[in-house]
Amino acid sequence: MANSEEPLVVAKDLGKAFGDFVALHPLNVSVDSGEFFGVFGPNGAGKSTFIKLLTGQLRPTMGGAKVLGINVRSDPRKVKANVGIVPESESPPSYLTAAEYLEFVARLRNLEEVEEKVKYWLNWFGINEKRDSLCKDLSKGQRQKVMLAGAFIHDPKLLFLDEPFVNLDPIYQRKCRELLMEIISRGGTIFLCTHILEVAERLCTRVAIIDHGHVLAAGTVEDLKEYDAETLEDVFIRLVGASMAEVEAIEDGAPEEE
Repeated sequence: MANSEEPLVVAKDLGKAFGDFVALHPLNVSVDSGEFFGVFGPNGAGKSTFIKLLTGQLRPTMGGAKVLGINVRSDPRKVKANVGIVPESESPPSYLTAAEYLEFVARLRNLEEVEEKVKYWLNWFGINEKRDSLCKDLSKGQRQKVMLAGAFIHDPKLLFLDEPFVNLDPIYQRKCRELLMEIISRGGTIFLCTHILEVAERLCTRVAIIDHGHVLAAGTVEDLKEYDAETLEDVFIRLVGASMAEVEAIEDGAPEEE
């Protein structure tokens, strides 16, 4: 839950443009310690751009951000060193085995008892029998498990997860949801980007819905519901539908009033 401490994530007028295309319009967001903050939107909404800006994978065009009190623009390496990150559609290096990748991550983070930690997470994700398999020979789901294990292995205070459930089977989707709630209960903080609305209603303390690089609404799930009978899916369709109609009107040229 939110508290009086300094927010772990603060974005001020943060935005990103690629030439004339604005991928993320300037936005302001803060995430407190202990929150499970979710960013939701359709494909191409700007979710991945947002998380890449906050984790130093992209340099902002406008504004800036602090993560764990660290200026992301001036010291992106320090941000990456102190958080856990699971990027969207990224796999572990193909030339390493599953165990070698996790050993690399653990040693890079100066962890102790490396072999024990590697074995624990390989067993937790049910892929210990694949420990000596090259990552290029693993299935998409197995590679996703290796990436998640690499993010969890150092027990970070803050996790950034971009579509973490996309290649997992239902059993491990549920198992990971339970783990994320356990992390929150221990005082951890999670920043999640996804298009799976069910996750918001089950997990998130606060959410933001974005489309075409704009924040359409933000707050608790209950805050976003205008009508008692509305579900989060109803809210999402209403907001994104209105956003798409507005964009199409701009692109086509709004009809003149009679």
